[in-house]
Amino acid sequence: MRGDCANCFGLCCVALPFSASADFPVDKPAGTPCGNLAADFRCGIHERLRGEGYSGCTVYDCFGAGQKVSQVTFGGRDWRADREAGRRMFAVFPVVRQLHELLWYLTEALAVKPARSLHGELRRVLGETERLTLLSPDELGALDVAAHRAVVGDLLQRTSELARSGVPGALGRKKNRRGADLMGARLRGADLHGASLRGAYLIGADLTGADLRRADLLGADLRGARLGGADLTGALFLTQPQLNAAVGDARTVVPGRLTRPSHWAQPLTTGPAGGGRAT
Repeated sequence: MRGDCANCFGLCCVALPFSASADFPVDKPAGTPCGNLAADFRCGIHERLRGEGYSGCTVYDCFGAGQKVSQVTFGGRDWRADREAGRRMFAVFPVVRQLHELLWYLTEALAVKPARSLHGELRRVLGETERLTLLSPDELGALDVAAHRAVVGDLLQRTSELARSGVPGALGRKKNRRGADLMGARLRGADLHGASLRGAYLIGADLTGADLRRADLLGADLRGARLGGADLTGALFLTQPQLNAAVGDARTVVPGRLTRPSHWAQPLTTGPAGGGRAT
């Protein structure tokens, strides 16, 4: 469930569109190769993406969908050599990407110990989601992904509630900020321990020193959010792309399963696997 660009045909650089904005310097329609895509399907400016204005690329992850579509769904066919296969690959890739994202969330949910009562159901839905990723191109094209996302979303919500139930007040109205517009909000030092920030807009929010332990961050938009000194221990459903989009520092406590972004200030001494408090 991690992107393996060496076994992909640069699908995210071709299939997906982007528009000139703070994240990209130019427009690119879906199905058109990015101008930086090299002959070997690698990015020609990978080490300079932020400096060249392509910060949107640095906060994207296909969750392994690229190599699944390239090597499994289409059996290693190169879209440059087979244009018709390419057209179908570009249509299928976003579908498989959504399914792989759901696989990642379901796997994360299985690591949530307070949600043990749901583990059987989580494993069943995980297996069903994996089965869907192996459908034929035509079957994937006809798949109702939204309906499956709804099933998974309900299960993840129940997982979140069980995980946060041990935090006093976490399930009350005060800490329910689901889908809230918190763009540019001043949340310095805020007590968000166990809060639901699912789908919240936290673009440019000041979360310096905030307590985000066990907060549900599924789908929260953290672009430009300031996380200096924030504690993300046990944060639920936080992804690497979300972390990459934020701005932290050496004091930010990053969950051990994630990697401290290289564009952040260099970390001080931390616990195993990048977790634990900076000292």
